[in-house]
Amino acid sequence: QLQLVVSGGGSVQPGGSLTLSCVVSGFTLDYFSVGWFRQAPGKEREVVSCISRGDGSSYYADSVKGRFTISRDNVKNTAFLQMSTLNPEDTAVYYCAVDQRLYGCSAPPMYGFWGQGTQVTVSS
Repeated sequence: QLQLVVSGGGSVQPGGSLTLSCVVSGFTLDYFSVGWFRQAPGKEREVVSCISRGDGSSYYADSVKGRFTISRDNVKNTAFLQMSTLNPEDTAVYYCAVDQRLYGCSAPPMYGFWGQGTQVTVSS
């Protein structure tokens, strides 16, 4: 059974850092592209960062470039999103999603499998 478990959210002050993890089971992560998404209250779910299957090419939303880093450990079947220099606009529920068909970033409906969300709150 394919399962994604997301962890690492929490509350931090502006300028702080968090690392989110997405542990997958039931399949080999290497064959899947991974996307991190977030959804703030009253807003649509948006892509934050993606890492492709195979060559591991990474992509970032303009709003997080230079602050967030996506990575994957195919041995541990885990994807990560390192977030630094967080600001209140980063406050949202963060999700990871995977799909075997995709390369690069795609819109949320294109991803076949989702983990549960984890809340990230940036506030002083």
